Amino acid sequence: MSADPLIDAQARAVLDRLEARDAEERQRGTSRAERLRQITPDVGRFLQALVLAARPRSIVEIGTSGGYSTVWIGTAARAVGGSVTTLEIDPAKVRLARATIDDVGLTATVSIVEGDAFAYLSGSAEPQDFVFLDAEKEDYLAFLELVAPRLKPGGVLVADNLTSHTEDLAEFRDAALSDPRLAAVVVPIERGELLAVRV
Repeated sequence: MSADPLIDAQARAVLDRLEARDAEERQRGTSRAERLRQITPDVGRFLQALVLAARPRSIVEIGTSGGYSTVWIGTAARAVGGSVTTLEIDPAKVRLARATIDDVGLTATVSIVEGDAFAYLSGSAEPQDFVFLDAEKEDYLAFLELVAPRLKPGGVLVADNLTSHTEDLAEFRDAALSDPRLAAVVVPIERGELLAVRV
């Protein structure tokens, strides 16, 4: 297993708990809408490393779920002096994410916004340094159109599930890879991550 230098014992316990719940929900066949549907640990480490390398001041996460990916992103953001705004529409998942962030001690770094991510992003013209997209797959293309113009030069967009949902995300992938504003590649780690940098 890879070392996780920013994940202390308290954070590790929270991550372990969420990993166990995610595995149990998948095995039980919990509906897609209700289960956590979180990233894998390796993708968490990937996101953490990207944040440490890019050193973003402002990070937006689209799709919080229970806060699993938020912990990986948030611990790196805290280390580089950045902040995270994470967006989640499901009230039950917002409650779980708030408990997750509180348990890990990231409340000074992470702000959870409950509500529609499209409304939030449409109402904000603030440039972004780093965006992680892990929402409903049918919304990815619309989110790309909102996010790409708001990325600062050198800003990073990461999107999850590019190889696990190849057909569902084909239009999004093609649009991102051909966007002249972005230098983009699909990284074959776990379920596939789009990594794009604003030129």
